[in-house]
Amino acid sequence: MRTNNIKEQKEITVMIKFFADLRQYGPDKEELCLPEGSKVQNILEKYNIPLSKKNIIILINGMPHKEAKDIVKDGDVIAIFPPIAGG
Repeated sequence: MRTNNIKEQKEITVMIKFFADLRQYGPDKEELCLPEGSKVQNILEKYNIPLSKKNIIILINGMPHKEAKDIVKDGDVIAIFPPIAGG
């Protein structure tokens, strides 16, 4: 008798929000299903945000995150902003 040893991959749901000129890479707001353990970097890759946009500002649940390796959790709201220039 064969047993199925394939582990079921759990999914999480996050809300992605793009602002200003970054809306060219994704919608204003979108609910996204990702495998559990996904990182900010996985989201940037999914939307094909180029490396030249490295200085983007990422907020997770209103708190700044600078590391692309940060893991997102179920229910997180990820806001992605272009760099802010002072005047």
